[in-house]
Amino acid sequence: MEYTPISPFMRPISHAHLRVVERPEASVPGKPVNKWELLRELSKAQAAFGVTERDLTVLQGLLSFFPDDALGGNAEMVVFPSNKAICERLNGMPCSTMRRHLARLVEAGLLMRRDSPNGKRYVRKHGDGRVAFGFDLSPLYCRSEEVARAAEAVREVEGRVRRLREVVSLMRRDLAALAEFGEDIQPGLGLWDQLRDKAALIARALRRKLAIEELSAYRADLEALLDHARNVIDGPETEEMNTNGASFERHHHNSNKESIDLEPALEKGGAAAGAPDVETDAPFADLEEADTRRVPKIPLHLVIAGCPSLKTFYQGDIRHWHQLFDAACHVRPAMGISASAWEEAQRFMGPEQASIVVVAMLERFADIRSPGGYLRALTSKAAAGEFSCGPMVMALMSRRTAA
Repeated sequence: MEYTPISPFMRPISHAHLRVVERPEASVPGKPVNKWELLRELSKAQAAFGVTERDLTVLQGLLSFFPDDALGGNAEMVVFPSNKAICERLNGMPCSTMRRHLARLVEAGLLMRRDSPNGKRYVRKHGDGRVAFGFDLSPLYCRSEEVARAAEAVREVEGRVRRLREVVSLMRRDLAALAEFGEDIQPGLGLWDQLRDKAALIARALRRKLAIEELSAYRADLEALLDHARNVIDGPETEEMNTNGASFERHHHNSNKESIDLEPALEKGGAAAGAPDVETDAPFADLEEADTRRVPKIPLHLVIAGCPSLKTFYQGDIRHWHQLFDAACHVRPAMGISASAWEEAQRFMGPEQASIVVVAMLERFADIRSPGGYLRALTSKAAAGEFSCGPMVMALMSRRTAA
């Protein structure tokens, strides 16, 4: 039968407690530790030590009886309040409840009982020295480095969960946007409803606190769905987009126009794509600006994937539409696009769609003779309601896939 050591008053001594007592001296921290910082670290790592919030509340009460802010050094770390004093410090916690939580702290190896011969808690002085009977806080001090490591491990896990949650949230928004985009170019497919339903389901799930395993499963599902949706979108359009991509290679330089098909939807506009860089006429001035400021339905990640050259000229992160706008503002002067052409494009396309056009033009910059004129031509098409940036981006994506 396993031997269980007991204290002089028949209280069992936990094995966790014995491990603290038997530790070599090298494991003891070499400097004092702030008791409240240590308590906060223990609160973060409480699951690793098998204690609850209520247990820590009782520990907080005991620490409040220790006169110094720091544990360690040469200070005696025994506190000796009565049960009544502890319960009063804990806002009237029942004595039986308090004793139960104290027992859990002792069992966890965070406290040690130092019992007097009569079971009372007190301090007795002997000349210059003294002997205290009560609760010894030295086990908590001795495990402070262990507590700090456990708390840091918890923070690392929380950081991974937070980052994974952000990724899942972004992917969910991309899935919803891809469903809307797919509905526009290939209406009637039941797939788009399925994607919207999945995006809504994950949005509801993200309202809860999810474990890293659940988030990883959602991420895997979203990756598969996004890949499938992109394949469906790319499939019927591949031949047309390859043709449009080839038109880049057949570009002929001349002083009157540019025959670049960055935007397949403009084919019916003919040579307008090469219009000179002149001011736009006034008839478009009465268009409402609010109508052009909707976020594009094409997912942002597709724009970034289709325009890798942007990373060469812009070093900032691009995870949101306003960051893409900032990048377009950054590269626009170097491309030779005038401020008036850029402002006009924003007015009729909206800032997000105008930004897509600029970074797409940057991707094929060597093929464009007059970037300002080309942007004004596309702006005219947008003012007439004949422009969509989606085919432009998908043409770039198709070109990269074929390369």
